[in-house]
Amino acid sequence: MHSRGWRNDTSVTAFIFLGFSRNPRTNWILFFLFLFLYLFTVLGNGLIATLIRVDARLHTPMYFFLSILSVLDLSYATTTVPRMLAHLISKRKTISYIGCVVQMYIFLTLGITETWIFAAMAYDRYVAICYPLHYGVKMGQTLCVVLAVSSALCGLTCALVYTVFAMNLPYCGPNEINHFFCEIPAVLKLACADTSLNDQVDFILGFILIKAFSTCASHITVVTMFCIPCMVMYMRPGSEASPEDDKKLALFYNVISAFLDPIIYSLWNKDVKRAFLKLTGMSEDGQ
Repeated sequence: MHSRGWRNDTSVTAFIFLGFSRNPRTNWILFFLFLFLYLFTVLGNGLIATLIRVDARLHTPMYFFLSILSVLDLSYATTTVPRMLAHLISKRKTISYIGCVVQMYIFLTLGITETWIFAAMAYDRYVAICYPLHYGVKMGQTLCVVLAVSSALCGLTCALVYTVFAMNLPYCGPNEINHFFCEIPAVLKLACADTSLNDQVDFILGFILIKAFSTCASHITVVTMFCIPCMVMYMRPGSEASPEDDKKLALFYNVISAFLDPIIYSLWNKDVKRAFLKLTGMSEDGQ
């Protein structure tokens, strides 16, 4: 068994993604499907963030967190999807060791931060429902900023722990990742060392992040699409993981969730709709 070591103990300098299929026709179909989902994700989340920014009536705690969620979704998908799209239609499907570390860290930071933003949104709805007369006082601007910053710090810290424990292992070969991006469970399968400690760290941090779950009705779909697949991926032992199942789970919380969030939270919201009509110069009467 190899001992743990830093980068100078690692012989692998780059990784190769196996992706979804070796069939060019299938990959082209997937390319256009994921391109559509990604473009809608960018358009939908970008539009929501812009509307909340320019319309003073949307400057409330709920929409403040929604704007952060939109930016996180957009960034979250951009961390992995463009490279995945390029790999679907090209023969070269590699990423450098450093590039893999950076992608892993940014992906985890955004994902964990988003989980805590869900919790902040749930708390906001709790105060609005249970303390409507004191809502403006309890959910002041300072508290909203503190919750947002705390979510980001938690994301940065937990992601650092995940990444350091994963990339502190020796990787001696093979270097083929059976995935479409550098996700920890897929990368750990290539480590030439015991990963039981990593499994324990993943489980403990995953258990802590469960506290971010909410029971608000508007969160049920998002929790199902985002949080539950993340739990399954990161909290189970690596020996029980299936690469093909992992790729499907990753699609839910990396691509599909970012695609659906604008629809679930905002695009059918009457306040957002009103702001959109105002921005485009249309009136609701003219519909």
